Amino acid sequence: MWPSRCKPARRAAMSENNEQPARASRAAFHQANQARAEAEAQRLLAAKAQLGGHWLGWVASELYALKPPTYAQMVRRELQRLSR
Repeated sequence: MWPSRCKPARRAAMSENNEQPARASRAAFHQANQARAEAEAQRLLAAKAQLGGHWLGWVASELYALKPPTYAQMVRRELQRLSR
């Protein structure tokens, strides 16, 4: 039988203070890039009528090309929100 792949348990020694900078930088990243992600999602959605049936594949490739992945996720979520 193959060994199970489990997520390692969090270390008890890790304090909340050690996690705080990561949260702050993540929040700062989102705040700094939110407007740009919304604009990018609007650009992608605007091309839907022009591209027709090819739009989904095109959007997937556009999202894949965005860097960093965190920003690409922001754009994907905005695109999902705008498409509702």
